[in-house]
Amino acid sequence: MVSSISQTSILLLLLFYASTFQKGMSNNLREVRCNEKDRQTLLIFKQGIVRDPYNKLVTWSSEKDCCAWKGVQCDNTTSRVTKLDLSTQSLEGEMNLALLELEFLNHLDLSMNNFNAISIPSIPNDVISDSNLQYLDLSLSGYNLSMDNLNWLSQLSSLKQLDLRGTDLHKETNWLLAMPPSLSNLYLRDCQLTSISPSANLTSLVTVDLSYNNFNSELPCWLFNLSNDISHLDLSWSSLHGEIPLSLFNHQNLEYLDLSHNMFSGSIPSSLGNLTSLTFLDIGSNSFSGTISETHFSRLRNLEYLHLSNSSFAFHFNPEWVPLFQLKVLDLDNTNQGAKLPSWIYTQKSLEYLDISSSGITFVDEDRFKRLIAGNYFMLDMSNNSINEDISNVMLNSSFIKLRHNNFSGRLPQLSNVQYVDLSHNSFTGSIPPGWQNLNYLFYINLWSNKLFGEVPVELSNLTRLEVMNLGKNEFYGTIPINMPQNLQVVILRYNHFEGSIPPQLFNLSFLAHLDLAHNKLSGSIPQVTYNITQMVRSEFSHSFVDDDLINLFTKGQDYEYNLKWPRATVDLSANNLTGEIPLELFGLIQVQTLNLSYNHLIGTIPKTIGGMKNLESLDLSNNKLFGEIPQTMTTLSFLSYLNMSCNNFTGQIPIGTQLQSFDASSYIGNPELCGAPLPKCNTEDNNHGNATENTDGDSEKESLYLGMGVGFAVGFWGFCGSLLLLRKWRHKYYRFFDRLADQLYVTYMGKFNIFVNREAPVS
Repeated sequence: MVSSISQTSILLLLLFYASTFQKGMSNNLREVRCNEKDRQTLLIFKQGIVRDPYNKLVTWSSEKDCCAWKGVQCDNTTSRVTKLDLSTQSLEGEMNLALLELEFLNHLDLSMNNFNAISIPSIPNDVISDSNLQYLDLSLSGYNLSMDNLNWLSQLSSLKQLDLRGTDLHKETNWLLAMPPSLSNLYLRDCQLTSISPSANLTSLVTVDLSYNNFNSELPCWLFNLSNDISHLDLSWSSLHGEIPLSLFNHQNLEYLDLSHNMFSGSIPSSLGNLTSLTFLDIGSNSFSGTISETHFSRLRNLEYLHLSNSSFAFHFNPEWVPLFQLKVLDLDNTNQGAKLPSWIYTQKSLEYLDISSSGITFVDEDRFKRLIAGNYFMLDMSNNSINEDISNVMLNSSFIKLRHNNFSGRLPQLSNVQYVDLSHNSFTGSIPPGWQNLNYLFYINLWSNKLFGEVPVELSNLTRLEVMNLGKNEFYGTIPINMPQNLQVVILRYNHFEGSIPPQLFNLSFLAHLDLAHNKLSGSIPQVTYNITQMVRSEFSHSFVDDDLINLFTKGQDYEYNLKWPRATVDLSANNLTGEIPLELFGLIQVQTLNLSYNHLIGTIPKTIGGMKNLESLDLSNNKLFGEIPQTMTTLSFLSYLNMSCNNFTGQIPIGTQLQSFDASSYIGNPELCGAPLPKCNTEDNNHGNATENTDGDSEKESLYLGMGVGFAVGFWGFCGSLLLLRKWRHKYYRFFDRLADQLYVTYMGKFNIFVNREAPVS
């Protein structure tokens, strides 16, 4: 037994030594594995990098095996570099394409970086023509990164995929001739291309993306001679025009076709139905005419994404037609569907995105319509139609719901899992349903212009993600809830019947950018403003809104709908019963663009700090009881384009400045003691005693008068200027009240003083 244990121990010991030896040999082999030429080429590339925030290249050094460097992959047999992937690393500096000298490189990805220049060294033709490169991705690799010449591409005879998306190629007019015939996937999206050759030898292409360019031409002929294997064609947003040739619809393997946002005209040929492999079709936002019907789609059984928005052609579908496809996305925004919602839409049970907004729909099949809108969509948009339905008993389950500008009636529907809901401009009645307080993901709610009433539930404070709350133009009453969701950016309670005081907590909402409480019955004083309102103090908007997120804004005397994508810092407390002075801190909200406190009972003066509101565009303080002079600092409000200070008790002269004189006199009327342009000039002080003295006879009396006036002027003048020069405290006071006047007098005085001294000084 002892012998057996001993043999086993010896065997294990030998295995351990063998493993250690093999590992050591492996390490020794790894140390010499990297090809020296490849290593030097990679180090040349590294020299151009000035910033590597993720330390991707920290392992790139001459002491280490380059095959072990991050982003580098070598062939196990030849030890030559075959793949380099440095994508999404935020690298900054120069992109040196000496990398093309890596003989065995077949995959190069430098996309999603921040290069500021491209260096394309002179590479011998025999080297580049022998390149094995098949995959080249330089997309989105730097802001405004440009290439003037693409001729080097034509030598890459093995290249299969080229991605230059976001690279500025506007100087390269012959870009198409530089494309190697071997290409199968070509991505030149948003490359600022301005020309496209009518011919090209690219019959191997399977994927073509030329979207977001500016060709300003018709479709080139070579696009119709593409291989039958073409599966992806994207020409959207490229300023193409003319009619679409019938030959384009012969590619039966085409799965993705996007011709949207161009200027194509003519009718849609029925041969569109030949593209039986289509899963994605977008021909919206063009100038097509004629009619589109079920014959265009009857054989497209694989279709999943259909976009026909902003189209002027007429839709005529047989009400009995049931499509072979089941769509995931249907976008019919701004189309002419007719007064009745097409029946075939009710048959789509797999929809995730449904947009039939602005399509002229008035009539729907009541029961089928309610089942349709109760679907579990990511987006449900039927806004800007004239649908007249009571949907009180419908549970809406979509994440984004847009039903604004219709005639929906009844009580508000129940919601589930909603993030965004816009039911504005309808005829909903009743109060806010209790279940809405449990919508934990809700960040946007717009109920503007309905017939809703009741108190606002205090439980809305539970909606911790809520950013926009628009309850304006309804019949809500009671007091404004003390506690509001802390992430609110927009609060609109305008045109309701709220009463009581303004909760001070509203001015403690850190992200608040738009506060509109106008046209209510609020009383008391304006609460003290804290500088926790960072969005009104600093330009730190945290919005994440999209193009059609609209809210109502009353500014510059007009009522607008404006886009939340471009936020406007606003405080509107007008048309209430507010009293007391305006808090000084309110004029410290320097990002505010619209301030409206009109039609209240506010008193006090306007502080000089109003001059710090450099972004102010609209100011309305009319119809209050404000008094005092208008501060000189208001002349510095260079963006101010609307001003109304009428019907107060302001006095004195309107400060002279480029802005304040440009407004109409109606901006200042109703202030009897206010004068100066654009109002009548201020009256000058009468010199009655001077006129009386003028009637006395005798030249001596006149001379005495003139002498006395001169002496009095000199004493007053020198006393005034002396106090400015000698007494700092007085000087500061005079500067504060007579800023510009003091400067002018000081300059005048010093000039005369120097002349006097020079005259009296003895000649040397």
